[in-house]
Amino acid sequence: MDTALAHLDEPPSLAAVGIGVHGPAGRVDEFSLPDLWQLHLYGYEADLTVDGTAHEIRPGRVSLIPPGTQVCYRYRGRSEHLYVHMRLRPTGDAQSVPVIQDTGSELSSLTVQLRLALAAWPNTPARAAAEVWAALWRIAQLGPPRPRKAQETHPAVATAMALIEAQLAEPLTVPAIARAAGVSHNHLTRLFRAATEQSVVGYIRTRRMERARHFLSSTTLSIPAIAASVGIPDLQAFNKACRRELGDAPRSIRAALRTADRSR
Repeated sequence: MDTALAHLDEPPSLAAVGIGVHGPAGRVDEFSLPDLWQLHLYGYEADLTVDGTAHEIRPGRVSLIPPGTQVCYRYRGRSEHLYVHMRLRPTGDAQSVPVIQDTGSELSSLTVQLRLALAAWPNTPARAAAEVWAALWRIAQLGPPRPRKAQETHPAVATAMALIEAQLAEPLTVPAIARAAGVSHNHLTRLFRAATEQSVVGYIRTRRMERARHFLSSTTLSIPAIAASVGIPDLQAFNKACRRELGDAPRSIRAALRTADRSR
């Protein structure tokens, strides 16, 4: 086995987090975890066989092995690794992850996250699960980029969307967003239209109004504060945008949404 399909849309359910010590009691371990995924971050050299496929363990490598997989470790002496045994819920899209790979520049971050998970386990298991979940996403994104599927978001569009979310309260221009995404203005416009069926400006407007709708319905923030938080500090312009995009003035939208919430 070379790769595993892991679902990472929800946090893992942890069964154990620890430091495994192997070698002194025997140079070979052969086993499986019938119901649990196993994550290991290695600090030693050894040989690993996963469902008959041979892999080399070296310091700084990480493995992610699905439940029910037969593994065989052949140690060369005392061997310590950080490990997590967990369940992953089969929801969302599956990520194709090599069963073992180099962590490269992510080694330090992964080590910190897994040691934080170890420190939190078992007294604050939710914190431990959060650290492991973040580590899993780092692991899933290690290595060279894989060919994009047709339905996947183009990296430039993903970068632009992340920038828009982070700076929604600030003035945003398409040329500046395109520069940050590493493409030309026209190319970003084409990519955005293909990915979202909207222009970049239209997407920004939609996200601002979605955020405004959330603040109007779920918070007691003042109308001026909401307007500023979505990058439309001019109250007249904000009022017009709400009427155009949401169908009414901000105060009327707030009253209608709260009435709807109370009737549920």
